[in-house]
Amino acid sequence: MILPAANFHINKACNAHCDFCFATFREVDGQLPLADALAVIRLLREAGVEKLNFAGGEPTLHRGIGAMLQHSRELGFVTSIVTNGARLDALLDKHATALDWVGLSVDSGVESVEVALGRGKGNYVARSIELADRCRSLGIRVKLNTVVTALSCDEDMSALVQRIAPERWKVFQVLPMAGQNDGKVEPLLIPPQEFSAFVARHRWLDDFGLGPVVEDNDAMRGSYAMIDPLGRCFGNATGTHVYSRPVLEVGVETAFAEVGVSAAKFEGRGGVYGWSK
Repeated sequence: MILPAANFHINKACNAHCDFCFATFREVDGQLPLADALAVIRLLREAGVEKLNFAGGEPTLHRGIGAMLQHSRELGFVTSIVTNGARLDALLDKHATALDWVGLSVDSGVESVEVALGRGKGNYVARSIELADRCRSLGIRVKLNTVVTALSCDEDMSALVQRIAPERWKVFQVLPMAGQNDGKVEPLLIPPQEFSAFVARHRWLDDFGLGPVVEDNDAMRGSYAMIDPLGRCFGNATGTHVYSRPVLEVGVETAFAEVGVSAAKFEGRGGVYGWSK
């Protein structure tokens, strides 16, 4: 089964060093040539994918991200990007009209915590607020992605969420993933009750349309349609990345079938929402 939304992790390069990152692609060497990446995008659309989210690594570091967004727009995708903002301004300068959603990764409202997590040098939160404002001024819808770790689980992010005012705030329990973050993530892991307490602390924001869309470790595993930098589908249901043969060789349906993804879990975590304009 083809899900209506997919994540294309177009590169592994990143300017940050987040110890919790569960998409480091340690075992992946290189990335697709741009022409092949565009061909994968076309095949995803032909297979019935409606919304395409570009991720990484840090996708704004990919020289071809603008071309990929333009190609996706021409094919009729709802387009999205998840970013730490590294080169987002430059991307917006040239390709804002090809972008429907920007998901900003902000894991704490405290600058020193962001530094400790591996993001930025002390102005990451302030910069994210600026980028959110700019996206909205360009008619781009804003999401906020927050990974809750041992460094932030006792935090109240309400003021920051109200300031950024995202249309969608996704809150993830930090996820251990063998081959991706093992050896680094362990001090940041939190038990379910601490994650639940973080969520409960912010539930009052539901009254303002800002409440968290919650994904614990179980919800995150096996519920995403994902493509790696080499153009292979991959799944994470087993606690490690499992890869298909290349999409350009076997097609989208076969590639996704080789790794498996649960439509029920996709729907259960709120994978379908009002993403169209």
